Amino acid sequence: MAQVLLAEDDSAVRDFVRRALEMSSHQVTVAHDGGEAGHLITLGTHKFDLLVSDIKMPVMDGITLALMAAEKMPDMPILLMTGYADQRERAYGLEAIIAGLLYKPFTLEDLVSAVDKALKTL
Repeated sequence: MAQVLLAEDDSAVRDFVRRALEMSSHQVTVAHDGGEAGHLITLGTHKFDLLVSDIKMPVMDGITLALMAAEKMPDMPILLMTGYADQRERAYGLEAIIAGLLYKPFTLEDLVSAVDKALKTL
């Protein structure tokens, strides 16, 4: 069981991912945007085993969040999600800090597989 920080601004996607992770026995802390997730990471009061983040979000996008998370918690794997082609290209070059990129729309199986693969990098 992993402690997962989920940053997603779309409520339907956020609820789907949260439920899927909880069904896979993970504990999930939800952030409604990158700024909220960044605040939780900066506080340092939680130990997260994985960050799952959308790329395109208000306040702080997922790329900025991933860069900050990699600096603050360098051992925490990062899984990014996006449904936008231009955002996919922004994630290239981040291979050193992200464990994977999940393309929306994705299935439950795609999500679970990507999370399992990201957690194996621990």
